[in-house]
Amino acid sequence: MSSPPNVLLICTDHWPARLMGEAGHPVARTPTLDTLARNGVRFTNAYSECPVCIPARRTLMTGMSTRAHGDREFKVLEPMPAFPTLAQTFRDNGYQAQAVGKLHVYPQRDRIGFDDVMLVEEGRPILGAVDDYDLWLADQGQAGLGYAHGMSNNEYTFRPWHLPESHHTTNWITRTMCRQIKRRDPTRPAFWYLSYVHPHPPLVPLQAYLDLYRDLDMDDACTGDWSGDPDSLPYLLRVIRSKWQHMPPGEIARIRRAFYALCTHIDHQMRLVVGTLREERLLDNTIIMFTSDHGDMLGDHGLWAKRVYYEASANVPMLVQGTREQAAATAGTVSDRLVGWQDVMPTLLDMAGLEVPDHVEGRSMFGSECRSHLYGECGEGPKSSRMIRQGSLKLIYYPWGHRRQLFDVDADPAEQRDLASLSAHADDLEQLTKLLVAGLYGPDLDWVVDGELVGMPDPDFAAAPNRDLSGQRGIHWPLPPRDASGDRIGMP
Repeated sequence: MSSPPNVLLICTDHWPARLMGEAGHPVARTPTLDTLARNGVRFTNAYSECPVCIPARRTLMTGMSTRAHGDREFKVLEPMPAFPTLAQTFRDNGYQAQAVGKLHVYPQRDRIGFDDVMLVEEGRPILGAVDDYDLWLADQGQAGLGYAHGMSNNEYTFRPWHLPESHHTTNWITRTMCRQIKRRDPTRPAFWYLSYVHPHPPLVPLQAYLDLYRDLDMDDACTGDWSGDPDSLPYLLRVIRSKWQHMPPGEIARIRRAFYALCTHIDHQMRLVVGTLREERLLDNTIIMFTSDHGDMLGDHGLWAKRVYYEASANVPMLVQGTREQAAATAGTVSDRLVGWQDVMPTLLDMAGLEVPDHVEGRSMFGSECRSHLYGECGEGPKSSRMIRQGSLKLIYYPWGHRRQLFDVDADPAEQRDLASLSAHADDLEQLTKLLVAGLYGPDLDWVVDGELVGMPDPDFAAAPNRDLSGQRGIHWPLPPRDASGDRIGMP
């Protein structure tokens, strides 16, 4: 009888699905991911149901939709739902479970079912915990200096990393995971969660990786037939665009160079983890999955970051390489199956031959039952947006102002042509709108009158100054006072 497989789940933050060589990106250098894709399955239609950090990670760890776990905003001070997590389920089945990197849960030291967590929380000691990376920096004589580079956690100014290369968060996370693999209990299978904090800003790549992209021409940001006039955009998009309206000409290319540098750095560091598995004679019996909680618009349509349902933000990488025995049947497969982050938990449990808990709403990506459509929801109030993806079509809805957009993602992957006003697509628009209405609940039902989707009045818009410098951190030694109010500590 073969031994149970090990499982390595690798997660990043802000990584768009398209940002891989194997996905056809003209610039990004991702040799490790490309190899992983060629030896496994790449799911091209994988989505973050709520493309922002905390709600997405609740979905990842519970296998539940946003409606079921109760967070479609960014509830910083709300604990993980009281259901068996992915980690706990593996442990209940005899696995050891170790996490290294970003969890983004509250309380920060909640292990959410893991035996142990080596934590990197992006400079959030005000939430009540000093993470393990900051403790290590202090041991190296660099106490509180993780953010001494001066770059903000949710902004796109950039510069090279300011400390020695070995002190970069990507290197520390990689090195710590390699050590955890070596320190495993050899009598039991393992579930490892490797959670990188980048390419989420701050954009502070190593100089060597900036140099790697120095002579490459960056791909251009795109504009659609609907996004050229900022005054005509839905309220949420005007809010997002206003934050970066003063960006200097030519800055997008430089930002993308720094962003891609962070990605390639992660890609190269992953090789150390895979190499450790191989040298420990574990690789042949290890399932590896790579994904991200959401992407980043990176200037497309004048937009940045996440919280929207365009492909650059909501379509995430999803690569699965099974054990040597499993991979023999699937190597090099490209699947257009529609999957979401709620499917990660049942997929990994299914591949490991374990029973999926009853509370899980997702389904195995390798099961016989495929979904016909996927519902997405992000935000409440005037900054709400909702999505339906079915077949090649995607409906995006902005309730405040009652704006619907319709895209054929297969024919128009950059979403440059909005089909919602075309008579040839009136039936498509109506069909997807009905699916959207069927998914609404709670206060969203106010958007429907007599069965018809009517939305809410378009609110007045006024650009606000960036008074808080978009999540700028300080010198964290001595520690700043704890803030339990939640009002000023969102910092996604």
